[in-house]
Amino acid sequence: MSFDYDLFVIGGGSGGVRAARIAASEYGARVGLAEESRMGGTCVIRGCVPKKLMIFASQAEGIVEETRGYGWTTADAGAFDWTMFRNKLDAELTRLEGAYTGGLVAADVEIHKQRARLVDAHTVELADGQRLSAKHILIAVGGRPQRPGIEGEELGLISDDLFLMEKLPGRVLVIGGGFIACEFATILQGLGAETVLSYRGNAVLRGFDEEMRRHATEQLRVVGVELKLGTVPAKLEKDGERTRVIWSDGAQESYDAVMFATGRTPNTEGLGLTELGVKLGARGEVVVDEWSQTSVPSIFAVGDVTDRVNLTPVAIREGHSFADTIFGAKPRKVDHGLVASAVYVRPHEVATIGLTEEEAAAKGPHEVYVASFRPMRSLFAGSDARVIMKLLVDAGTKKVTGCHIFGPEAGEMIQLVAIPMGMGATKADFDAAIAVHPTLAEEIVTMRRPTRHIGGAHPDKTVGSA
Repeated sequence: MSFDYDLFVIGGGSGGVRAARIAASEYGARVGLAEESRMGGTCVIRGCVPKKLMIFASQAEGIVEETRGYGWTTADAGAFDWTMFRNKLDAELTRLEGAYTGGLVAADVEIHKQRARLVDAHTVELADGQRLSAKHILIAVGGRPQRPGIEGEELGLISDDLFLMEKLPGRVLVIGGGFIACEFATILQGLGAETVLSYRGNAVLRGFDEEMRRHATEQLRVVGVELKLGTVPAKLEKDGERTRVIWSDGAQESYDAVMFATGRTPNTEGLGLTELGVKLGARGEVVVDEWSQTSVPSIFAVGDVTDRVNLTPVAIREGHSFADTIFGAKPRKVDHGLVASAVYVRPHEVATIGLTEEEAAAKGPHEVYVASFRPMRSLFAGSDARVIMKLLVDAGTKKVTGCHIFGPEAGEMIQLVAIPMGMGATKADFDAAIAVHPTLAEEIVTMRRPTRHIGGAHPDKTVGSA
């Protein structure tokens, strides 16, 4: 049977673009790609990239305060010009979108700037009614923000809206306790908005190491975010130009803006997947096997739409591995078991890889190494902020099974820790590395004796550090 394409990709985010480009440029496949919005997907247009640039912008006040501790007679950071920043941000995102598009064009991928849906196992239909056939179809449509299902929820903003606001709100409520909520609360407070964060739990970042959660929660308070823990909104109402929040206990407050950061859901609605017999999970995610193949053999899926590990670098690796496997005759799977990640709160980030202390204890005897200290740079400037570094080590094999860092540039450090951990490094391997002094990261290789033991009986109960 003759097809219009060897591969048709639905979705122009990081995973879909990587798969399309590799299949076409390295393996000579005829590739088509449909994207109804801007090329680059969530990460480039409404996620990682603009969010990180906003984090940089939100740090100005803290930087000025630190410079005073070093003898600079700086008055203050001045007023933040949201319009100027947003215009510059738009220009940068347009540049990146052009780079993504240019890479596809250079690889001879045919781009269709419209929505696509599946008609059968080898056919997609574009929004203009055109039907195209492909030997293989890749679903890479990502996820979308979800609202909490309360009355009046349409009055609230979602994370996408942060990048489109005409002006910053004076007082804003962020609802949620995950990394998106924490990062956006950090951003808004740093840019000058009076920020309140509401979360049903007693500490933010559910699923992270409990010690890291406590420090991240306290840091939000320290930077000025008002926390309303253990409570959730029950209803939103219009209050003139503002939004009134009725809380679950009956209390009421009004805000200039309310933003939901209550999770994301796979973006599978309207793709025609269930009609074709493509199996979906409880949250609407596309169910795939270890090769990213769905229940329909010619259809594959990568990225957040599969709800495996919802991170951009994972989607990129999945897309690349798919292309290598299907078009390069180089079968390659993605190991989702050991993936580093970071939460870009300020001034200290939270970064993690491997087991949390709670998970390690459940698996069996582990040694816990912890370093807690005031870093030289901020200490000299008069800050009481502490850095926390933690290694979890299997008591039997001595392999490092988890690493957690709360500190400046923690994301940069955890990237490098991911390399030895991926190679199965032991604590002795970490100890053998000579420290770079004076750095924060040297603490990772200078913790000599366990702080505590968890998960069962241990022959050595010595507690301390060297």
